[in-house]
Amino acid sequence: MKISKAVIKNIVAKNGKVKISDEAAERIADVLESKAKSIAEHAVARAKKKDRNMVLLEDIEDYKLTQ
Repeated sequence: MKISKAVIKNIVAKNGKVKISDEAAERIADVLESKAKSIAEHAVARAKKKDRNMVLLEDIEDYKLTQ
C-alpha cells in the first residue's frame, strides 16, 4: 500500500502552514511505509508467538517498547 504524496502534503500544510515539495513528500511517505512495515512484522511475529491469528493493540504497543 502506498501512502500518497497528497496525504503527506495535507499533513505538512495543516501542521506548518507551509508547502512541501513532491520529492520531500515522497521521501516522508517512503519512511512512513518502511516504519509501518517494521511495526507490522513485529506485531505479526508477536501474535504468532502468542499463538494468535490476530494482531492486537498490545502487539503494537510492544513494538514501541522495543524501540
